Amino acid sequence: MAILVYIENTAGAFKKSGYEAVSYAKAIGDLTGQPVHALSIGKVDPVSLQHIGRYGVSKVVEVNTEQLHQFVNQAYAAVIAEVAKNIQATTIVLSNSFSGKGLAPRVAVKLDAALADGAITLPTIKGDTWEIKKSAFSGKAIATQELTAPVKVIALTPNTMEATEAQTTVEIETFQPSVSATDLSTIIKDIVQATDKIPLPEANIVVSAGRGLKGPENWRMIEELADVLGAATACSKPVSDAGWRPHEEHVGQTGLAVSPNLYIAIGISGAIQHLAGVSSSKTIVVINNDPEAPFFKVADYGIVGDAFDIVPKLIDAFKAYKNH
Repeated sequence: MAILVYIENTAGAFKKSGYEAVSYAKAIGDLTGQPVHALSIGKVDPVSLQHIGRYGVSKVVEVNTEQLHQFVNQAYAAVIAEVAKNIQATTIVLSNSFSGKGLAPRVAVKLDAALADGAITLPTIKGDTWEIKKSAFSGKAIATQELTAPVKVIALTPNTMEATEAQTTVEIETFQPSVSATDLSTIIKDIVQATDKIPLPEANIVVSAGRGLKGPENWRMIEELADVLGAATACSKPVSDAGWRPHEEHVGQTGLAVSPNLYIAIGISGAIQHLAGVSSSKTIVVINNDPEAPFFKVADYGIVGDAFDIVPKLIDAFKAYKNH
């Protein structure tokens, strides 16, 4: 028996959330005494595959079939399930990312497994029953879920587990899956990235702004602050609805949910719909000229004042610190 962890890659590079999933799987392996095997699907260079061993994986199963170089939900789920059966994995770990949210339930059905999606803690193991805490109600509550099936699928919330190194000697094994034609009935022919900026779900720091910026012409200082911090930019729903910013930057209940280490909200009142998408951020900083803004109630740090005065000063201060 073993633990299988699926590691996502984009254009041949493993994602940060994938390394977090590996560290999470290794921590479960330490609890259960089981080895951890990683699964890579797609074209990834050998050096990157070997690098996975730095996080405690004893074996990497590589699936480098031409027809699977682009992500295909049904086919990838079938491959994960097939590899899990092949190594007799009783625990399957993956990131609860955009693609992971589609993969996890499919894998669970194929393996007749219990599913915990959005996990935020390691399991508490009581015999055959595992208890795992997960976010619920758009991050406004925490639920404790019991997994009682022999096989368990866990989708880890990104930025919940720090990726930590646990050096092991890793073996690379090539695997040729039996992918059916029905699993490839819908395929992605090409992916064209609209921007070369840091993807929001992967960002450690997010700088977000709302209607308090008064117009799209004032977004340059937000982008400059993000550049200084190495952050991704985001916005509230009214901003994207007004066409000030692209819809892919909208975070909230009806947009993207993010969980960065640092979320800076500038000129955003903090409606409950917006908070639902950012509440799992580790540290929240709010800048608003309204001391009664709801966002201050959930903020770790708050600055009451005019963003047009405060943000330029922050940019200058960060630049001075970096050049010190």
